[in-house]
Amino acid sequence: MLLLKLLLYSCRVIKVEGREKETEALQQSQGKAVYAIWHQRVIFHARHLAHKNLTVMISQSRDGEYATRLVSLFGHTNVRGSSTRGGSLALKELTQKIKEGGRGGILADGPLGPPRVAKIGAVIMAYKAQVPLIPLTWGADRCWVINSWDRLLMPKPFARIVIHYPEPIWISPSADSKELEGYRRLLEDRLNQGTRWCDTYFGPERPWRKVKEKGQREVGPLDLSSHQKDNQDL
Repeated sequence: MLLLKLLLYSCRVIKVEGREKETEALQQSQGKAVYAIWHQRVIFHARHLAHKNLTVMISQSRDGEYATRLVSLFGHTNVRGSSTRGGSLALKELTQKIKEGGRGGILADGPLGPPRVAKIGAVIMAYKAQVPLIPLTWGADRCWVINSWDRLLMPKPFARIVIHYPEPIWISPSADSKELEGYRRLLEDRLNQGTRWCDTYFGPERPWRKVKEKGQREVGPLDLSSHQKDNQDL
């Protein structure tokens, strides 16, 4: 783990797009927020968000043990649970921590995917805590690709990194289940658009930056006509 930490700190962030959106959202919420990321990009996020001291929701699986060590390496804490094991209690515990002034982190597509398809958990957490939901993603000029369900990315030593903060999402306290599903789709769209922005920053998008399986969408933009106005700032 020490070698991983040294590797990640050898990388250089050369651009942060949309930082002012995150700053404004945190000012409005007295510093409280839920950060939502794609599982594929979790490794560098642990380092980039080290100063945020997040409490991260991590599954109780074997892979979750590795994720726990990763986030702890950069000063984050965790609660254990997922949609299949202990998720309700973990969500309740993390929501309470956020209400008390903390910041939460969650994998938007969960521990098992499908990749880059947002689950409802991040939306429910931000809704119950009434804090902004902050999407966040990154890209690099060179990465290793781990042979996992989402082709997990690890930046190579001294890689150049770009960070993208899409527009934060504020969820109405009176939202019903249909409206919450709309927020879920909006989160998915913003993360996917932000990821495409990062992955094309260094030139034409490379094949290893895509996940394309039978019946599975690419990482890039979807048909966002229903959210066209909302996404103009991406």
